Amino acid sequence: MKLINCSTAAQFSNLEHLYIESFPKAERKPFSLMVQKSREGVMELLAIEEESGTFLGLAITILYKDLVLLDYFAISPTMRGQNIGTHALRLLQERYVGKRFVLEIEDTEEEAPNREERIRRKAFYLRNNMTVMPYYVKLFGVKMQVLTNGPELSFEEYHAIYQKSFSEKISSDITLFG
Repeated sequence: MKLINCSTAAQFSNLEHLYIESFPKAERKPFSLMVQKSREGVMELLAIEEESGTFLGLAITILYKDLVLLDYFAISPTMRGQNIGTHALRLLQERYVGKRFVLEIEDTEEEAPNREERIRRKAFYLRNNMTVMPYYVKLFGVKMQVLTNGPELSFEEYHAIYQKSFSEKISSDITLFG
């Protein structure tokens, strides 16, 4: 398995299709904005592929100073349950060794139609050496938990990722919950 910076029309198409299929509209950034930010070096749009080139999933990261935010991460539905996510997460952490690796997940305590899925997702990240930060954020109207694989990350450091990488319109939609 390998991580590939998207460069071909087929890779971008696979990535966009899985992105739209996997994430609620309220939690998605415009795909064209992410492509633009990848060209600027702010984001990486990574295809998770088999050595043969078969598309397995996506990882979209935001890069800022010593921080890497795993903004979106999804495995193709037909490939789930085969430890591809665990292997891909390990490859991502190796790719960004020496950097603090951060991600957000939907709150697991909140009643929601996908609550069981949220609980499984959190368990997956905890099994893969991620730690929950002691605060919640409101990200585009959704209560989220922040996880990291290293030292504690303050809300100010976390928020700076968005402030420095995106417009005020996007970064102003991210607040400390409560």
